[in-house]
Amino acid sequence: MIEIALVIALLATGIVWLLDALLWRRQRSGAEPLLVSWSRSFFPVLLIVVLIRSFVFEPFRIPSASMMPGLVDGDFVFVAKYSYGLRLPVLNTRILRTGEPRRGDVIVFRLPRDPSVYFIKRLVGLPGDHIVVSDNRVSINGIEQPQRPDGTYAGGYGFSGARLALERFGAAEHVLMFAPDRLATDFEAVVPEGEYYFMGDNRNDSEDSRFPDVGFVPERNLVGRATRIWFNWQLPDHWPLLGRIGQRIS
Repeated sequence: MIEIALVIALLATGIVWLLDALLWRRQRSGAEPLLVSWSRSFFPVLLIVVLIRSFVFEPFRIPSASMMPGLVDGDFVFVAKYSYGLRLPVLNTRILRTGEPRRGDVIVFRLPRDPSVYFIKRLVGLPGDHIVVSDNRVSINGIEQPQRPDGTYAGGYGFSGARLALERFGAAEHVLMFAPDRLATDFEAVVPEGEYYFMGDNRNDSEDSRFPDVGFVPERNLVGRATRIWFNWQLPDHWPLLGRIGQRIS
């Protein structure tokens, strides 16, 4: 909705400014109308905002615990919109491919059944991958992905004492959390062409591609790769956690 509102405001101010430059200014004898003055002032600002949000970075807020321990409820993250391709605002049509999603990327995507809802999860399965999840251990194309214990979580948020583990995809590792007193969800399927399979790092407390309400995510639903935390505030109950600002998302 914000994106649509920005584009509408950009078009409206641009049209008023253009009409004034081509028609109204020559016919005007008095002072410049307030609408024209506002349009001339706001159009460049709106243009910069739309270009940045559409092609460079867009901010998102983490609304749940599904990506703990790396991301917590209240984190505000920057998402690199240019990671996998440049897309037209509102229409979501890709005009330039700039990269390919990589296994292990933390990605914001639009929920397939309701594109107005945004999720953030870790990319686990690429198109054509045979995914097997058994007791929170992931196998890809018959190869179990390495996982080793990493102590317990002591950061609060209702998950203190939860078991941690380091999972490795290729050369990169990330931290997993297994929420206590919750069952592991097993899964097996082949990822369809043009779609992707996602999981949350809080493996026992994440609604992700293992569940029908999310399922596989088409390429056109990918928004971009989450890169850094730029703020943290659990409104309205807590003070900002300034120590989280600037943390890299891996």
